[in-house]
Amino acid sequence: MYKIQTLNKISPDGLAQFPRDDYEIASEILNPDAILVRSADMHEMDIPATVKGIARAGAGTNNIPTAELTKKGVVVFNTPGANANAVKELVVAAILFASRPVHKAAEWAKTLAGNGDKIPEMAEKGKSQFVGPEVKGKTLGVIGLGAIGAMVANMGIDLGMTVIGYDPYISVDAAWRLSRKVTHAESLESLLSKADYVTVHIPQLDTTKGFINADRIAMMKKGVRLLNFARGGLVVNKDVLDAIDSGKIAQFVTDFADEELLKNDKVICLPHLGASTPEAEDNCAFMAVAQLRDFLENGNITNSVNFPKCHMDEPIPENGTRICIANSNVPNMVGQITTILADAKLNIAAMVNQNRADVAYNIIDVENAVAADVVQKLEAIDGVINVRTIAK
Repeated sequence: MYKIQTLNKISPDGLAQFPRDDYEIASEILNPDAILVRSADMHEMDIPATVKGIARAGAGTNNIPTAELTKKGVVVFNTPGANANAVKELVVAAILFASRPVHKAAEWAKTLAGNGDKIPEMAEKGKSQFVGPEVKGKTLGVIGLGAIGAMVANMGIDLGMTVIGYDPYISVDAAWRLSRKVTHAESLESLLSKADYVTVHIPQLDTTKGFINADRIAMMKKGVRLLNFARGGLVVNKDVLDAIDSGKIAQFVTDFADEELLKNDKVICLPHLGASTPEAEDNCAFMAVAQLRDFLENGNITNSVNFPKCHMDEPIPENGTRICIANSNVPNMVGQITTILADAKLNIAAMVNQNRADVAYNIIDVENAVAADVVQKLEAIDGVINVRTIAK
């Protein structure tokens, strides 16, 4: 029986994908094997030593102490692309109301209440204060071409915009998803200098915090419209406000409300609505649950932010054992592991070894049961982080 702790409200349809005979799921549970989380901050949480994996039902994992968990061999998963369409649709709306002040017009129209038959005439006279440009023919700069960025870029093409994308780390899969009409910028400066609209879709890391700052704003066109639906910390709010005061930025739309931003008439703050659709919540939960199940039941890793992708296609041998080993990515680890298995007269039926930065992960199938003393010898290897066995 696997124990799953939930830290937020998770889609019931997603949780239903856990077989009830094999899984116990609760928000308060002792010694969980894994944790499902959305936005709850885990940095100050005392995470039980029994936890083997944490799945974030969403893309960003800055609410999870990933570096510390990596040292303990805890695999952190996310669900890239599961909420991409929800965010993309909100970005479409943001581009449009960054151009045409529909929200202000709607609020103004409410003030006409009580004027009866005079309202149509008053509306006609007052509408000129809410004029804004069309987006067709304008240039959209998309920074980050992952699951969301690629969809936003393609959407810009559909709106009749010229689209420039920038992502020095673009994956092959993301490249395939992009429309051929999207131009790939050779440099960030090139994109910023040409775009009428700039939208940011990159993860928030130590290296990207404050990504949009005074220096990069200085590269932008006068009157640019800036959008941030990725993470609040990617933008230096003070620098944006200074640029609004100078006329450099015409409008800033963000999904991350902040005290200083709320006071500015040319900033539209939304309350983190990006993935707030029932479809996105279901999609994220389905993906998170599927990844946790495959990891707990088969040892496979998909969409981890701290461990390599590693998958054993073959099923666990009948009457055999699957050994999953996380270790430091240093020489001679595989040799030491296989020597211990050979000394124990355990025949290796299949083996996969993958690495990512400073960590490596091994899936080894053997044809027999694995004794406790063999596991202890594997754990005693210098550089081994943890060892887990899954019996058929």
